[in-house]
Amino acid sequence: MGEYFRQKNIRSASTHFYLNQTLPEMESFDWLIIMGGAMSANDDAIYPWLTAEKKFIKDAIDAGKVVIGVCLGAQLIAASLGAKIYQNKYKEIGWFDLTPSEEAKDTILGNCFSKKMEVFHWHGDTFDLPKGAVHLASSEATKNQGFIMDNRVIGFQFHLETTYEYAKALFDNFPDEIKEDGFIQNAQEVFSDLKRFERINKIMAEILETIQKANG
Repeated sequence: MGEYFRQKNIRSASTHFYLNQTLPEMESFDWLIIMGGAMSANDDAIYPWLTAEKKFIKDAIDAGKVVIGVCLGAQLIAASLGAKIYQNKYKEIGWFDLTPSEEAKDTILGNCFSKKMEVFHWHGDTFDLPKGAVHLASSEATKNQGFIMDNRVIGFQFHLETTYEYAKALFDNFPDEIKEDGFIQNAQEVFSDLKRFERINKIMAEILETIQKANG
């Protein structure tokens, strides 16, 4: 995503809750993007900063900000809105098809979610849809792969922002996650066609541009 913002000359900054960094003032930003992590959105007892992060997300939503979450970020948005987060029946790691919902066609992301597409996955948990959210897509392993509310609060369980370098780091740092399973691919399968990363990054840029145009 950073490349998109650089190309559009949009200023961005990052805050790491786990480092107890000072949070930005709500008036100082227009968009809030929450990325992934290895923990569960329910692990507040282990990572107390998750409670503060969920409150900050809810405050940003209430303040009318554009709020986008990816993987754990999507789960944190859902949790901040009162939805349940729980272990999915299957872990999903690698390249699997995403099927858009019928409802997605009537949202601002309708053109981006108009057909089945292969995307990258790395998750074990899932979420219920927040009240009032529109279901965006599903995969064979995971029913709720995304949602949108008010054209500005958006959660993606899947990954479109992933690069080859980032995916390789996941495989290097979490080798124990790669076990033989119907929805877990090994490194050879994941890295067999590196152009896949270019394709999903292009879709991510199209989605960000669509959100930007819809929200000013």
